[in-house]
Amino acid sequence: MSAQDLIDLTQHEIKALRTRYNLADAHTHQRQSGSQDKIVSRLPALWYESEERQQAHFERQFTEAFFRLHGQTTAPGLGRTLLSYAASVSTMVAAMYLRRHDYTVSLVEPCFDNLVDLLKYLGTPPAALPEEALADPDTVYTELTRLVRTDALYLVDPNNPTGFTLFTDGGRGFEEVLRFCRDQRKLLVLDFCFASFALHNGLAQRPDVYRMLEESGASYLAIEDTGKTWPVQDAKCALLTASADIYEEVYNLHTSVLLNVSPFVLNFLTHYVEDSVADSFASVREVIDTNRATLRRELPGSVLELLDARVDTSVAWLRILPSGLTAKDVHARLLQAEVYVLPGNYFYWDNPGRGERYVRIALARPPEQFAAAVRVIRETLGSASHER
Repeated sequence: MSAQDLIDLTQHEIKALRTRYNLADAHTHQRQSGSQDKIVSRLPALWYESEERQQAHFERQFTEAFFRLHGQTTAPGLGRTLLSYAASVSTMVAAMYLRRHDYTVSLVEPCFDNLVDLLKYLGTPPAALPEEALADPDTVYTELTRLVRTDALYLVDPNNPTGFTLFTDGGRGFEEVLRFCRDQRKLLVLDFCFASFALHNGLAQRPDVYRMLEESGASYLAIEDTGKTWPVQDAKCALLTASADIYEEVYNLHTSVLLNVSPFVLNFLTHYVEDSVADSFASVREVIDTNRATLRRELPGSVLELLDARVDTSVAWLRILPSGLTAKDVHARLLQAEVYVLPGNYFYWDNPGRGERYVRIALARPPEQFAAAVRVIRETLGSASHER
């Protein structure tokens, strides 16, 4: 199957795993830091430790550490967080809840298209909500009132691929979303899988989101994840938290899917989280910052322009400058050079033509490997003036 025949972004990412320079998936492929190496050396001990304590101990230990790192002091005390092996599983449970109530849903565009597919395949095809409608806190309420005709609103914050967040200006945009959902009785579904990158971010500071959710009176489902943060060979955990009014029903759906996450996985993930608490997220942030700086240094003069983001997540969103090239063209040329990037048209799932001006590049890679890939990108695509 050629790259042009692939039907979704995950199929592109699978193909990219066989490519020399895989800059497609946002999973963590960077190497271990010094302190993380020490965790790896202790894995046998953590294995046996995981045999000695009850499942509840490791669930509580992980959940408390995760929310402490993220500054979410309200969440642990709620006792309404359900754990699963992947964000896709938590998303599936959320989609099952929507389908059970025959809820219609508005989903932000652009976003990663597996959210669209999960909703669609579970019987709740989404309507598109343009991200631009959320850009100005002063007009968020009005825009949502004008555009959202569905029972539920599904947002990704920070958004993948753009890095957009509602948590600037003291989180006024998010407050307006909550006011809208409360007033209009909309279920709010939130994907926070890239929220760790808002930690120690200069432009956007993440408040106690769960306090805001609880005080708002809105019904909500919130999904968080470790999979985009730590280099743990795709052993990960997702967290699904529900508002009190719907928790029991969500719990019943969740138990129809999963018993528990491995206590061993929870145990060693907790050590990675605590490591990031100790170093203020530096071991993760430095790799991402280094690779983003490489793009800023190497791309000027090329056909690709790195776009500024409100939150610098572990992916970069790039505009294709006027050159006669589309996202499909850029993708095809780079694939011939053994560099795999994701074409932007898939992220604009309702209007793919809008995405032909963009590509996404994953940043969670060893910096030396990433720098080599960027050099190949520049050499392969040439300059914007040359293409014109």
